[in-house]
Amino acid sequence: GGDQRDIPAGADITYSILFEAVTTMLVLLSYQLFHKEILRDGLIYQYLMKERCVSLTSRLVKTLLYNFIRQEKCPPPATHIFDQQSDGGGLLYGLASGVASGLWSVFTLGGASSKPGLEQEQNPLPLSNQSLLLLLVLANLTDGPNDCPNPYRQAVTCFKNTQDTSSIPTEQHHTFQINFNSLYTALCEQQRSDQATLLLYTLLHQNTNMRNYMLSRTDMENLVVPILEILYHVEDRNSHHVYMALIILLILTEDDTFNRSIHEVVLKNITWYSERQLTEISLGSLLILVVIRTIQYNMTRTRDKYLHTNCLAALANMSAQFRCLHQYAAQRIISLFALLSKKHNKVLEQATQSLRGPRGADDSSVLPDYAQDLNVIEEVIRMMLEIINSCLSNSLHHNPNLVYALLYKRELFEQFRTHPSFQDIMQNLDTVIGFFSQRLEAAGTDLSVERVQEVIMKGAQALPNDRLKKFPELKFKYVEEDQPEDFFIPYVWSLVFNSGVGLHWSTTNIQLFSMDSA
Repeated sequence: GGDQRDIPAGADITYSILFEAVTTMLVLLSYQLFHKEILRDGLIYQYLMKERCVSLTSRLVKTLLYNFIRQEKCPPPATHIFDQQSDGGGLLYGLASGVASGLWSVFTLGGASSKPGLEQEQNPLPLSNQSLLLLLVLANLTDGPNDCPNPYRQAVTCFKNTQDTSSIPTEQHHTFQINFNSLYTALCEQQRSDQATLLLYTLLHQNTNMRNYMLSRTDMENLVVPILEILYHVEDRNSHHVYMALIILLILTEDDTFNRSIHEVVLKNITWYSERQLTEISLGSLLILVVIRTIQYNMTRTRDKYLHTNCLAALANMSAQFRCLHQYAAQRIISLFALLSKKHNKVLEQATQSLRGPRGADDSSVLPDYAQDLNVIEEVIRMMLEIINSCLSNSLHHNPNLVYALLYKRELFEQFRTHPSFQDIMQNLDTVIGFFSQRLEAAGTDLSVERVQEVIMKGAQALPNDRLKKFPELKFKYVEEDQPEDFFIPYVWSLVFNSGVGLHWSTTNIQLFSMDSA
């Protein structure tokens, strides 16, 4: 480990030696790959957790972070400083140039990172990539015996901003300062890789200083839009990358200032969003569109309850702060409800038929559990109704497009008015639908879209606040599962396996994860 000033800029051999050092540490720690259970001990592990290594924790973590931030390209082999030596060099020269040229062939030919599906970088950044992988491995080591905390995780969770002059020096173990602006920029630029998204999650979840800094940025779109792109291309991403992106959104939506400010940021021409041309849309409306699309994708393909829960929790956190929803975003909210309603009716019909049908003694064992299916779909419908209700109760006059979409599809909500699970939450929707329907009838028949919108805008100002029943605020907070290492350690090592540069593993001996999931 070492501070940046310890590393002479432009010395090509330094790059090679640093890369070799980082790679060696990864290899030394890789014994975890060949065990199915999560290891909490081992010779290298013990050394890393003891005096001499522990005293270098902060410098090592800081250096690895700066290697990631600098995104330094691998120097070409032709310019090695050793070429200028007149005596042909000795053993050191042979070793150094061998390391450099060997590395160069790995980088230029792709080496271990040239696996199918991984983007081939024209200018690979091996030191940056490998440093990030090592940082994630170290930060996810389990705590030592007797609950001795992992010092590398401590360093990742408590570093501070070099620009923060107000911070009072603390006695906190392993703390150091780093340039938050540079780190934020690197995170924004690198989200196409799983490991950069995992680092972003780790910092948002565990480092309060960095989270507060990110939430205070006035250019949050630079961070949020790449996260939305990951979710948009859900079919091309592995499920872990999608989870991380979703949890990042959930953590961000816990903050009300974030939920307000995203509706004030206007984006132009989102080229990657192909369902519809979006020439101008707020970041908030785009976020809603992408999360709803993820829910719909999940309903038809993977049917992962965990994914649903996180998507709905993020929408719920934002719902009270919805502002000036884009017409298309408002439509998609109601379309999702229509899809859920259709699915609900189908499951209800299947459940009814299964109860009516002739049943022998063994029939129950082969029948699908429709009651459970119905329960899950009703939970999701309830959540969607709460999200719509939260927006209407808190910011109806800011969202004429949602009221328009609600009125246009009002028949969808009829069947839920008397349903015991939804009666309470339907009161406000009924009030809004009834109030605006009356005003539209009074305005005459055969109204143009513009005229309907005008009636809605005026009606929104006229609807008394006390007509809508107040419900508790919808707020969800992300909490890590018990024993998170069971998820994160195999995930981190699968990233090392897939994107470590110049590392070739014996696939037959890997026990930590199945090769299918890697």
